Amino acid sequence: MTASVNQQPFRNRRRPLSERMLDQGFRLLVTALACSVGIILLWILRIIVKESLPAIGVFGLSFLTKSAWDPVSNDYGAFTAIYGTLVSSLLALAIAVPLGVGTAIFITENLIPRRISSLLGLMVELLAAIPSVVLGLWAIFVMEPAIRPILTWLHTTLGWLPLFDTEPQGPGMAPAILILVVMILPIITAISRDALQQVPGELRQAAYGIGTTRWGAICHVILPAAISGIMGGVMLSLGRAMGETMAVTMIIGNSNNFSLSLLAPGNTIASMIANQFGEADGSQVSSLMYASLVLMLLTLIVNILAQWIVRKLSLRYQ
Repeated sequence: MTASVNQQPFRNRRRPLSERMLDQGFRLLVTALACSVGIILLWILRIIVKESLPAIGVFGLSFLTKSAWDPVSNDYGAFTAIYGTLVSSLLALAIAVPLGVGTAIFITENLIPRRISSLLGLMVELLAAIPSVVLGLWAIFVMEPAIRPILTWLHTTLGWLPLFDTEPQGPGMAPAILILVVMILPIITAISRDALQQVPGELRQAAYGIGTTRWGAICHVILPAAISGIMGGVMLSLGRAMGETMAVTMIIGNSNNFSLSLLAPGNTIASMIANQFGEADGSQVSSLMYASLVLMLLTLIVNILAQWIVRKLSLRYQ
């Protein structure tokens, strides 16, 4: 009888007043911190919307379809910057996803000795820690001169295509895409590696137990089990690429002349704001705020899409 009394469930024990007050205080603290995030976001959004209202009233939705950006005549349009933001981000993602997921598989699936895989993982994390301005300088002085012969060859060979009909002469959309690949690759690799490491070992053993090969287990068992985490990292990287400023500003050319060519100078919303906001006044400030609002809406759409994809994939492979 004594043993049964001593083994009462913990939940039946009356908790001390100090412990209950500590729990209540912690709950209030984390609730206040969570609410502060939403308040700060709404505050930022309110300021941007308020400052962009004059430009919205003047240009309306035509701001999204015009390429002109002329402070002298107060004629503004963000189509070139919106196009550059979407194209650079999506093409960088198309290049970085196979590289990042492949690197994560290479690190986690015992294809190399553990010491080497740990070293590679550390190198990926160090790459993510490099400041964007340093990557921008590297792109200007090292990467762009190194890839210019390749871009010239593309123009010479495929110049009949609109994507390569401009002769490369320095900064442009293609170098900006490649520097974005360098910047988002560590994010995709790190998150994919963590997602793959969370796959239960029993799944691997079961796959090998029914006679599948290593690559069969990776493609048909391990990747589907980790796909929701991988897709979350991919969409997070897309948001990072769309909002990247310093490195892209230094290498993209910052031209508001619309061109389909990847070899021509271009622009993004973030680089346009970084270049012009310091010297802007009057209607130009309002137009830049309008562009900021567009960028925030694009990022919001990416985040909503990421949540929807992750939820669908989690339910599918649950």
